[in-house]
Amino acid sequence: MSLTLSTYAPLIRSNIHTLPQFKALRPELQQTILAVSAVFPFRANRYVADLIDWQRVPNDPLYQLTFPQRGMLAPEDFAAVHRLIRRNASAAELQPVVNEIRMRHNPHPAGQMTYNVPHLNGEPLPGLQHKYRETVLFFPSRGQTCHAYCSYCFRWAQFIGDQDLRFAAKDSSGLTAYLRHHPEVTDVLFTGGDPAVMKTRFLRDYIEPLLAPDLAHVQSIRIGTKALAYWPQRFVTDDDADDLMRLFEEVIASGRHLAIMAHFSHPREMSTPVVQQAIRRLRDVGCEIRMQAPIIRHVNNDPQVWAAMWRRGVGLGMIPYYMFVSRDTGPKNYFEVPLGESALIFRQAYNQVSGLSRTVRGPVMSATPGKVLINGMTQIEGQRVFVLTFLQGRDPDWVGRPFFARYDPEATWLFDLEPAFGAPAFFFDPGTEYAAAS
Repeated sequence: MSLTLSTYAPLIRSNIHTLPQFKALRPELQQTILAVSAVFPFRANRYVADLIDWQRVPNDPLYQLTFPQRGMLAPEDFAAVHRLIRRNASAAELQPVVNEIRMRHNPHPAGQMTYNVPHLNGEPLPGLQHKYRETVLFFPSRGQTCHAYCSYCFRWAQFIGDQDLRFAAKDSSGLTAYLRHHPEVTDVLFTGGDPAVMKTRFLRDYIEPLLAPDLAHVQSIRIGTKALAYWPQRFVTDDDADDLMRLFEEVIASGRHLAIMAHFSHPREMSTPVVQQAIRRLRDVGCEIRMQAPIIRHVNNDPQVWAAMWRRGVGLGMIPYYMFVSRDTGPKNYFEVPLGESALIFRQAYNQVSGLSRTVRGPVMSATPGKVLINGMTQIEGQRVFVLTFLQGRDPDWVGRPFFARYDPEATWLFDLEPAFGAPAFFFDPGTEYAAAS
């Protein structure tokens, strides 16, 4: 097969048997894919399949990144789903079991469904999140899928068909009205899903209203996307790729900054001619490309992988931005990396690269109180501690304020940590009922 595919077609649970590499898998791996994808969403395509080294399956990192793994489910949950599938149970039998498993996996972490939803004139605005003063997240309804799904995805609940768990806005009218009432907002992030799955004419309908003169305080428009890694043809050979470049040129001509927040998890995703062409094309029209990803066990929990990814990204003209910590949702027990290990991997990778790559920050947790950076570990007064800082906070006064937590080799998330030096609590209270933006 060729990495120069020009027509996008999704591979999902119902048609994965058409992929030649799937047919060649051992039966137990085929069964794993079918069982786990009944619980967590699965979507790939042949471009992504061609990035995988199938001779190394199941240990190949891009296979782990995009195909369901048995360890994503607890043994008893896997057995229950697998048993139903093997006897061809009806959807009416399977769905209650699947739903019960899903609800035990924290489908919306960090207060997304409660604390982050903004209001206008006393009414909630669907498809928006306003967690930090300067930045609003916008979830266009036509962009609530992706060219392929990451197996650990923290927004997996967007893709399972449950409308009660889905963020989406049909149009930008609520967004623009909200922005007119909030001149402190300088950045709008289009996210999902993946906004790049939309046809340009639909993306234009969402973006153009933000270019109005009375919204001049919106200085930056960000597009959060994995398309450069999972379907770079979107920017090169898709039938409206040229229209997309013209739209981006119009945004930049309006005086706005346009940033592509590119999700790259492994350096192999940057290796094909088509992704390199897509990167050049975006940069030629004036887009800034910032690269970010979480640290994920079985995929990139290796300092050599991160150093290679940052070096290759800089060589292609991109800016290393964040190493995130995988969020406390979905199959986290399979993919999570302890915070101490993550900090060590970050430091070992950071030490290998030049200053051009040292724009990157990490490991970073996007937790309920805010975006928390692990600066590292140290010894103070005989106690080993994590040194942490808020990069963003629900309370802007928290930003830049260092704090300390007792070192815990098993901790994988902010709320696993305890204050250092016998303090009764952190200066922020994890139990506080954070007020939604209004």
